[in-house]
Amino acid sequence: MPIKVCVAGATGWAGSALTRRILESTEFQLVGAIARRSAGRDAGEALGLPAADVPIAGTLAEALRVPTDVLIDYTHPGDVKARTLSALDHGVRVIVGTSGLVAADYEEIDRRAGERGLGVIAAGNFSITAALAKHFSLLAARYLPSWEIIDYAHAGKVDAPSGTTQELAEAMGQVATNKLGLPLERMHGPREARGASIGGCQVHSVRLPSYVIAFETLFGLPDERLTIRHDAGAGAEPYVAGTLLAARRVMEITGLVRGLDTLLFQA
Repeated sequence: MPIKVCVAGATGWAGSALTRRILESTEFQLVGAIARRSAGRDAGEALGLPAADVPIAGTLAEALRVPTDVLIDYTHPGDVKARTLSALDHGVRVIVGTSGLVAADYEEIDRRAGERGLGVIAAGNFSITAALAKHFSLLAARYLPSWEIIDYAHAGKVDAPSGTTQELAEAMGQVATNKLGLPLERMHGPREARGASIGGCQVHSVRLPSYVIAFETLFGLPDERLTIRHDAGAGAEPYVAGTLLAARRVMEITGLVRGLDTLLFQA
């Protein structure tokens, strides 16, 4: 039987690419779509495709009137936590592709998922190449004592740092303790110039036109340094394969799994 999927943000940048792929799939079945501005339209027709016989809903409650296995959320940071908790209360597993949640949000989601006996997979970035860059950074952190992260995005991105780099910084802090060359309290000038401290790592967010999404993990040693960088283009296709991989795997887990790299290398 195909996995029954509802996509929140079905007409958005990432959600539309994902919804198109699901409509072409025999492994997944689109049973619901959420997009407030397109509510009432057929999901296929809203994407310039043949009618899919799936009306776009304006709310999660409306969409989940149809039996659903997995909710995939590519919406807004301000909405995703409440929608995830509500989906779990409705007996629906969740894939969170929206960035902007913090550690406390994930702790609450993990508790609720455990109470309901359901799985949630959340990743700041579902690109397989980004997952590889994160994996390599975590590996390097075991052997190199000092690192910082630079986070790049377009000028209009509302969350800083990105979910990708927040997730990366927190994960690296769990692998090893980052050693700052000079404690922040001994610095002269505005402390903000040294970035935000996340997981013991200084994270610097750049928001300028011409960037899409990129991050660099910088490791420094005397007379040498290592840079691990990932760049994403303007299209959403890189995130589709990783999201669908998560949609398969979420059927088998209970509780929260953070990071596509966890599914690829630790599961």
